[in-house]
Amino acid sequence: MLVIIAALCMILFMSVIWMIAVKLDNYSIVDIIWGITFILTTVVVLVFTGNINVVSLTIAALVIIWGLRLSIYLFSRNAGKPEDYRYVDMRKKWGSKVKQTAFVRVFMLQGTVSLLFSLGIFLGISKSDTILSMWPVYAGVVVWIIGFLFEAVGDAQLRAFIQKPANKGRVITTGLWKYTRHPNYFGESTQWFGISIVACAVPFGWISFISPLLLTFFLMKISGVPLLEKKNRQKPGYAEYAAKTSVFVPMPPKN
Repeated sequence: MLVIIAALCMILFMSVIWMIAVKLDNYSIVDIIWGITFILTTVVVLVFTGNINVVSLTIAALVIIWGLRLSIYLFSRNAGKPEDYRYVDMRKKWGSKVKQTAFVRVFMLQGTVSLLFSLGIFLGISKSDTILSMWPVYAGVVVWIIGFLFEAVGDAQLRAFIQKPANKGRVITTGLWKYTRHPNYFGESTQWFGISIVACAVPFGWISFISPLLLTFFLMKISGVPLLEKKNRQKPGYAEYAAKTSVFVPMPPKN
């Protein structure tokens, strides 16, 4: 029942966002609300279960902080800019049925994926009336903080870099980007591993590790890293940068 209610709320929410995107003629706003979808699931699970305790509130706080920061960052970065090139390419492929196809293959699909990645939320909150140990909470928060710093600092460094006209078309190779080509994606993955560790404080919480593993696979093989790598290869000096810099997990640069 809990999953069904969360799914119905997600369908309604994503349908509203789709209508707004059609009105604005900009489907890339779906990226901005990615973090909000997890906040929606968190609120639904909290309200429906009524479980208010240290584990459920910790998970809720971690998800809300992550989701709000990401959505605010993406909104401020994309406000006033044209539709993202990925969605422009989709329009060309889908032709006259772009609205219907975008509804199913972008908005409903993203809502579904969000729910799949929310196992830590479902299990951690719904089972939190039985807390096995507090140690996973402490460890999970530490791991989450590490991931949050990588994502937030990485995004801030990239934004500061691209805002300088002299850096147009160039590759950022400083700061966290010196140790990984995608510190923000690494940070996002790490945060969700942290949330799953917190969920281990309750029975069967370990099952939620399926979610960050799936998320990491998506980031590295499907939606995140491959698209940016393809785009960045066109930039001068990127081949040399890629040859000595880890693609995901931070590592010392190769000689």
